[in-house]
Amino acid sequence: MKILYSFNKKGVVEVFWKNEISKASTKTNEFIPFNHGAFINPQKYLRAQLLDNLFFEKNNELMTLYVEIEKKIKEEKIDAILVDNANPYHPDFLKKLNVFKILRTNDGPLVEYDRYLPYYHAFDMVLYHSPAYSPEANMKDHLDYCGVKNYHLWKFGVFEKMYSFEKNMEDVFSTKRDIDIIFVGALFPGKMPLLAKVKKEFSSGFILHGLGGWKKNLYFNVMYKFPGWVSPVNYNEYIPLYERSKIGINTHIRGVYTVGNYRLFDLPANGIMQISDGGKYLNEFFKVGEEIETYKTTEELIDKIKYYLKNESARERIAKAGYNRVMSDHKIGSRLKELGPIIQQSLFVNSK
Repeated sequence: MKILYSFNKKGVVEVFWKNEISKASTKTNEFIPFNHGAFINPQKYLRAQLLDNLFFEKNNELMTLYVEIEKKIKEEKIDAILVDNANPYHPDFLKKLNVFKILRTNDGPLVEYDRYLPYYHAFDMVLYHSPAYSPEANMKDHLDYCGVKNYHLWKFGVFEKMYSFEKNMEDVFSTKRDIDIIFVGALFPGKMPLLAKVKKEFSSGFILHGLGGWKKNLYFNVMYKFPGWVSPVNYNEYIPLYERSKIGINTHIRGVYTVGNYRLFDLPANGIMQISDGGKYLNEFFKVGEEIETYKTTEELIDKIKYYLKNESARERIAKAGYNRVMSDHKIGSRLKELGPIIQQSLFVNSK
């Protein structure tokens, strides 16, 4: 079976996505990467209405993408197409494609009504990355309510580019860790209050990096009384920073209801003891108290950071258990190999 994996990434991220997708191929299932972001900027179609406008206007970039994807499907004799990272394919175009069509949701309820719900009817299968959705329903209940018949939980994981995959456990945990606390991620307004409090509490002991730009940084510092300037890091800086860090904090924009980001796996893969929000759904990924720690309030997070900085053996025990869990269950290559039989089974049922 041949599966075309259509995604949107740029630069070094595009390279390691392509490499990892290709490497996951087996004798039974071949994964073929296809970067739809090379044809049209996703900002032009992030909302379903914007994509509909482009399709109605027969936008040249969009039509070029459609010609190329049809050509790829024909030349490679594709059986299924998996669409990830902002779907650029209009339902009226998808209707023409004689392949099994899979939509992968990856941003949770924050963009559900803009990017996913308008497209469910056009796909044969939906993959969702987290069981969480809202106070009223989990993701499974939500998909049932939307009338989706074929869906599967397919979590994120860690890419080889995001940790020293050539090292063994002993090597990972033998490095000197001189950074007490770390957070690397986008400087979203919803995360600012927590990040500011942690930064003020631990000062230089808390290393904070991420995408923010000068406007967000100005807002962050004026609103929260100058916790510090947040600068970005290149992908080749992630691993050296992570391997120096003892504790990594994780926060999701809607907390419990968006748990499951890539950071959840990147941190323990680098030997970091992780403290994350996520509530009851966090146990879907790691054993709370054994492989990860959790918090409900910023004050609880600060207290737990202090405790684990003082209790090195307890911190390292959780860090090692989290590392082992990622290595056994949460690598992207393993995820893709698990996906092949799921698609095969659905194709068989669909062909009846």
